[in-house]
Amino acid sequence: MSCGHSPLWIKLNNLQIISVNSGQEGVRLDIWLARQLTGISRSRIQQLIRSGLVTINSRPVKESHKTKAGEKVEFIISPPQPVEIKAEQIPLNIIFEDDALIVVNKPAGLVVHPAPGHDSGTLVNAVLHHCPKLGGIGGELRPGIVHRLDKDTSGVILVAKTHAALSALADQFKQREISKEYLAVVIGSLSPSSGQIRTMIGRHATDRKKMTALPRKGRPAVTRYDTLETFGDFSLVRLKPETGRTHQLRVHLAHLKHPVLGDAVYGRRSPRDLPLEAQRQMLHAHKISFRHPGTGRKMEFSAPMPEDMTRLLDYLRISLARS
Repeated sequence: MSCGHSPLWIKLNNLQIISVNSGQEGVRLDIWLARQLTGISRSRIQQLIRSGLVTINSRPVKESHKTKAGEKVEFIISPPQPVEIKAEQIPLNIIFEDDALIVVNKPAGLVVHPAPGHDSGTLVNAVLHHCPKLGGIGGELRPGIVHRLDKDTSGVILVAKTHAALSALADQFKQREISKEYLAVVIGSLSPSSGQIRTMIGRHATDRKKMTALPRKGRPAVTRYDTLETFGDFSLVRLKPETGRTHQLRVHLAHLKHPVLGDAVYGRRSPRDLPLEAQRQMLHAHKISFRHPGTGRKMEFSAPMPEDMTRLLDYLRISLARS
């Protein structure tokens, strides 16, 4: 945490300037600025830096810049732009809702937010219909989205309804105070049956849409796992990520040579080679626990295993019994 005197804060029209105090040196710029500003998530600050709206001593910088005493951090925070995303009447399986947040059980196949190739029919489109005032919270294309799940991953996901809730939940993710638990059907049997996967994760060298486990480069990633049940060539495992890297669970399991069943990107088999019941990656966000962004009360929610996964497990149990 920072120490010393309070930072010198100047506001000139839309331009704001904060001086870095003695004792605040050596901190990543995005982290340092997030500590100075309330109600703005670190991801939003990173967007501002990448857009050139944050400078130091009038020079553009990167989010990884380490602060130095006496530097003047200049930035412009424009008000949220109206979200030009069409609200769509898409059914939502809402587990919990209050004035601060919505907890949704996302079905497999539903994209979380608009992106190239998916400008409609997303969770964001559905949430905007359910809660029209959500527009503008958290960015133009991701209003209220605190974290994300892959299109073909089912399960529990949080959506913030206010700027304050978004910032508070984003900070809990940053501080690793939010606990998540997943269930996955994987190929093979893990050995040992329980353990920890610890690697670096970064972009694939040739396929920039994929991530990969790396020995030295990338960002640290840690996943704990427990085998719950085995079915010959397949296993049901519980996964608890301690970090939140892109595609982390799928990459880690593929790294162990036990990819998620039905994962056409990181797996060894294509979907047409799989049983009828496994036509998508068998990964489910089962449980999440966090502190309520308003009250601070500990909360925990779970989403039951979806029907396609339960059918698959029944199929595997019957196949094992017959073998």
